[in-house]
Amino acid sequence: MRSLLAALALVATPVLAQSGWQTINNPPAVIGADGLPHQATCSGYPGTNPRYKFWVRPGDPKKLAVVFDGGGACWDDLTCSFPFGGAVRDPLIAFYNPANPVKDWTVVALPYCTGDVHLGSVDRSYTMVGHPAKPSTFTIRHRGYDNFMVVLDWISKNLPQDVSDLLVTGASAGGYGAAGHFPWLARQFPQARLAVLADASQGVATPGFDNGTPGKGSWNVQLAPWVFGSDPQAVPSSQLIRKGAQAYPNGRFAQYTTTQDSVQVGFYGLMKLLYGPGGSCRQVTPDWNRQMLASLGEDKALLPNFRSFVAPGTSHTIIGDGAFYSAPVAGTPMAAWLGAMLDPSGTAAWQHLACPDCLTPLPCN
Repeated sequence: MRSLLAALALVATPVLAQSGWQTINNPPAVIGADGLPHQATCSGYPGTNPRYKFWVRPGDPKKLAVVFDGGGACWDDLTCSFPFGGAVRDPLIAFYNPANPVKDWTVVALPYCTGDVHLGSVDRSYTMVGHPAKPSTFTIRHRGYDNFMVVLDWISKNLPQDVSDLLVTGASAGGYGAAGHFPWLARQFPQARLAVLADASQGVATPGFDNGTPGKGSWNVQLAPWVFGSDPQAVPSSQLIRKGAQAYPNGRFAQYTTTQDSVQVGFYGLMKLLYGPGGSCRQVTPDWNRQMLASLGEDKALLPNFRSFVAPGTSHTIIGDGAFYSAPVAGTPMAAWLGAMLDPSGTAAWQHLACPDCLTPLPCN
């Protein structure tokens, strides 16, 4: 079990290698767009620095990309006893690559350090597991929502407000941040063409996790009420993109995944083991695969403004990987597909893409 958690809890120091980035350190507390006070902070996991910072890369003032970083997630004593975090990294923000569809955009990059897929707003106490040298009890500040409110306040006060094109995206945990928080950005920039991309964030979860505490309820999830309703806990993780696309029919919404994403499968396996039951398949990978494909199929049938990109294999995320440019499906790399999604004329071919057999459910033995 420990080795599984070590593989799932991605640990890194937030890094931006390219020049031109501005670091916003220790942003002040704000009264957020929701009318409530918010203070930015990282998790406070024992031995880590709780100070929060985010990054801005100036570009075309009329084109804004907001990128939520990914990493691990935690919700109980076991999962929160292992560090988590993410790193803002290439290649979506590799501005030196001429194939980058946002190479000349203004970009705001939010790091991930709260274990709540950017959606939480609570401090939660846990009992340490597997680290006898660390405190026996500790507190995790699941404050991803608060951090976003602070960044949104900065955006509203420091960037031009006549944005014509808005991309909200993220990978892994960041995909849930993008899908959950984009309405606040869309409300800030109502005139902008809206695009939302969730990378490797399919939301396949067991009901016990999605509805429970411990589980998603550990985070006190906060979502825009005019899109998701008054009870965020009642919104299935797999339906964030669906509800967003229904609420913003003029926006464009997309998801990327591989057919057997090892990290998404791993997290689902942990949920199935500790917060089951799951789906009808006993084996974890086909169970996840079948639920993922069923959800994408429902979204395709329901949403004229939604597209999916399904690639083969077990890799996790693409906007932070060289495959973004070099691994085409049906002859189209992900970078070109995203470029078509962002085409301001709306005439570029932007279709559902899947590799041969990628939409065939795995056998359930």
